[in-house]
Amino acid sequence: MITKKEQKVIRSLGVKKNRKALGQFVAEGEKTVSTFLAAGHTPDAIYGVIPHKSLPCTLIEPQEMERISHLKNPSNILAVFPTPESKKCPNNGRILVLDNVSDPGNLGTIIRLCHWFGIQHIVCSPNSVDCYNPKVVQATMGSLAMVNCHYLALTTFLQTTSLPIYGTFLSGASIYQIDLPKDAVIVFGNEAHGISSGVEKVITHKITIPRRGTDGPESLNIATAAAIVMGTLMR
Repeated sequence: MITKKEQKVIRSLGVKKNRKALGQFVAEGEKTVSTFLAAGHTPDAIYGVIPHKSLPCTLIEPQEMERISHLKNPSNILAVFPTPESKKCPNNGRILVLDNVSDPGNLGTIIRLCHWFGIQHIVCSPNSVDCYNPKVVQATMGSLAMVNCHYLALTTFLQTTSLPIYGTFLSGASIYQIDLPKDAVIVFGNEAHGISSGVEKVITHKITIPRRGTDGPESLNIATAAAIVMGTLMR
């Protein structure tokens, strides 16, 4: 059973200011919830419409799940987790930087890509979409439990790091002709406007995905570009 008050609180977690005020976020789906649990996250509550042997949960009616779910097609399980405390971003390894990435699906996909390619830290500009947005959490399919997202002033972060900074642009050195150091920062820009001028000024290496066609699109989707760049540079 779930009370109306609990339903109202869970629905409110779709809004960033409420997630911040309550210190909680929502994860939906057996795979996503299981991954957070396996990574050591302790839930405040788990609700399910059917019993789960591996996921003890409070049983609720399908209609109640529809009321608390943030998905168009609700899963049969939903968990509320406390938001983890932010960790300090290291000054070593490979770090992804996202300059004002606004689409939840793109951020979720990029987080999943980082998990796949072994990148443990993403630095996002403060105006980027919140990684605990329900749509982002869903798109990561649990990978958010394994990747640390930091929200920092990008110019300050980039000016203080000792790592080489590679920025993705429409022109620059081909990603097929460079060797990425094991310790480096890779910057991706906004879906529509690219990397902002302030961030561009502190980038030390401009790189690009060469376009082969002469009449192709002006640019690539950021998640697609991130997959190509990471897949190539992590070889």
